[in-house]
Amino acid sequence: MKLTLTSWNINSVRLRIDLVAKFVKAARPDILCLQETKCPDDAFPLKRFKRLGYDHVALNGQKGYHGVVVLSRLPFEQVDVQSFCGKTDCRHVSAVFGERAGFRDPITVHNFYVPAGGDIPDPTVNPKFAHKLAFLDEMRTSEKLKPAPSERAILVGDLNVAPLEHDVWSHKQMIRVVSHTPIECEKLNAARKAGGWIDTMRVLAPEPEKLYTWWSYRAADWRIADRGRRLDHIWTSDALADRASTIKIAKDYRGAVRPSDHVPVTATLEV
Repeated sequence: MKLTLTSWNINSVRLRIDLVAKFVKAARPDILCLQETKCPDDAFPLKRFKRLGYDHVALNGQKGYHGVVVLSRLPFEQVDVQSFCGKTDCRHVSAVFGERAGFRDPITVHNFYVPAGGDIPDPTVNPKFAHKLAFLDEMRTSEKLKPAPSERAILVGDLNVAPLEHDVWSHKQMIRVVSHTPIECEKLNAARKAGGWIDTMRVLAPEPEKLYTWWSYRAADWRIADRGRRLDHIWTSDALADRASTIKIAKDYRGAVRPSDHVPVTATLEV
């Protein structure tokens, strides 16, 4: 059975609902994980997504900030929400797909929005950066993010770290910029390794190939400058490590009218 899953930081789902609709009509992913929905659960555009074929929705949202959602054409068995750093700031939601979705062995999908961390890469003077580092530490120690060797799981989202040299346009110029500092890269990689997660994007597109999923709004011409970063990730547990066949980064959506600064990333897995 083929499963397609898209992760996209949409930067306000209500503001960009037409853009999301355009994408899903073209790509038709089975599962759509959005981050930074910036929408309380009772105001989420459920009817529009149902018309698009997404009858199953796992929400964790709030007004104006953050927010994550798993939208699915397939039914799921259960939903879970984790909080980190003692905050209820809507940065995680997960859904378990099982027999109702046609899977003999369940698949858990985690959707994350890791704190951006502000502009100053010093936790002693920047509370936002301190929060980000603590969040990554808690991801590393979370037992729920350590699937057993036989457990099928996928972790996606805007993890707000570009961990590898070729995940940014210039390693030398970015090494002191939040999202690519050594401490962030170390902590994200530690979280991934602690859970036995596989960086599926880099399995299918190894370095030194450049991979970007985000381009700043500040760039006068983002396409010509192409100063991107890979902030959005798709990880799989070891049990699914050899099941991913393709990863597609829909770069053209950065050039849409009123775009998000992130673009959709879609994985295809044989499950």
